[in-house]
Amino acid sequence: MASIELENISKSFGKISVVHGVTLSVADKELLVFVGPSGCGKSTLLRMIAGLEEISHGTLRIGGKPMNNVPAADRGIAMVFQSYALYPHMSVAENMGFALKMMGVPKAEAEAKVARAAGILQLEHLLDRKPRQLSGGQRQRVAIGRAITRSPDVFLFDEPLSNLDADLRAQMRVEIARLHTELQTTMVYVTHDQVEAMTLADRIVILRDGRIEQVGSPMDLYQNPANRFVAGFLGQPKMNFIPVTSEEGTLRLAATGVAILDRNAPNAVEIGVRPNAIRITENGRAAAKIILVEQLGGSSLAHLQPEGTDLMITVELPGASSYAPGTFVRFDIDPEQAHIFDAQGLTLR
Repeated sequence: MASIELENISKSFGKISVVHGVTLSVADKELLVFVGPSGCGKSTLLRMIAGLEEISHGTLRIGGKPMNNVPAADRGIAMVFQSYALYPHMSVAENMGFALKMMGVPKAEAEAKVARAAGILQLEHLLDRKPRQLSGGQRQRVAIGRAITRSPDVFLFDEPLSNLDADLRAQMRVEIARLHTELQTTMVYVTHDQVEAMTLADRIVILRDGRIEQVGSPMDLYQNPANRFVAGFLGQPKMNFIPVTSEEGTLRLAATGVAILDRNAPNAVEIGVRPNAIRITENGRAAAKIILVEQLGGSSLAHLQPEGTDLMITVELPGASSYAPGTFVRFDIDPEQAHIFDAQGLTLR
C-alpha cells in the first residue's frame, strides 16, 4: 500500500507562512494533481512529501507510517523535476542506472531494471546515446526512467513538462498517463497548467495562497466549482464572468438592466458562463457587437461586447465563423450551464 495522508500540514519560512493546515488523503495507485497559480504552495507541499522540505506543523504518513522524521532516501519515493538533471558524460543507460549503482544493486539486476524502464518508455534504441544527442522529450523520458528503475512506492512529479514545447507537452502527457496505467503506482503531480491537470488526474487539488480551494475529479470541478476562483481556473477557453443584478426571479446585466437569465437568486452579483454555453441566435435576449473572431479550424471564438457595457465575453462556435467584426448579434445563455456567485465569490446552488 502506498497511500499518502497529510494531516493539518503547515509550512513556514521564518515568520512567513506559505502552507496553511492542509489535510488531504491520496489513495493507493491514485494519480493526484496539485494545480494552482505561482506561489500557491503546490511545489512546497510536494517537497514536504518528498522529504526535501521540513514540515513545520502536522503529520505526513506514507503507507500508514509516519514520515516527518524519515530521511528522503528512505521514504520509498522517486521524484522527477522540471530540470532533467542528467549527467552529460553518461549514456542514457548509465544515467538511468546510476542510482542503482550507488545503492549497491548487483549489476545484472540493475541492467534488468534499466532494460525494463527503457522498454516502458520506448528508449531501447537510445541507451548508448549521451543526453546532448537527445530531444527535450527524450531527456525527460530518461529522467522518468531513472525514477522507474528505483521501483518506488510513490512517484512525485514537479512540473516535469514546463521546459517542453506545446507538441512535446501533449506527447508527454500521453506518456505519463500510459505510465500510470501500466505501473499502477501512486503518483502526485504538480503543475500550473490546467490542461495537464484535467487530462492526467484521477483527482485534482486546486490550491490558492497555501490553502485547498476544492478537491475532486476533473469533470466534477469543471461542472460544479465551489467558487469563482475554481470556476475561472479550470476550462479552456476561460469562463466568462458577467456582473448581474437580481430582480423578482430574473438576473439582469448590471450595466443595462437587460434580463439575461431566469433564476431566483437574490444574493447573486455575478454569473459565470463557459464559451460553449452561450449561443448566438436571432431571438436572443441580449444584443452585442462582435469585436473579433478567432478561426481555430474545428471551431471559432467570437469575442462580443454586450450593448451598453464595457464587458467582453467569448462565445465558442462550431466550425468556421462567417461573422465579421462590427456585426451586431443577439445571444442567449444556457440556464443549465450558468454558475451563479455571491459577493464572496461562493457558488449559489
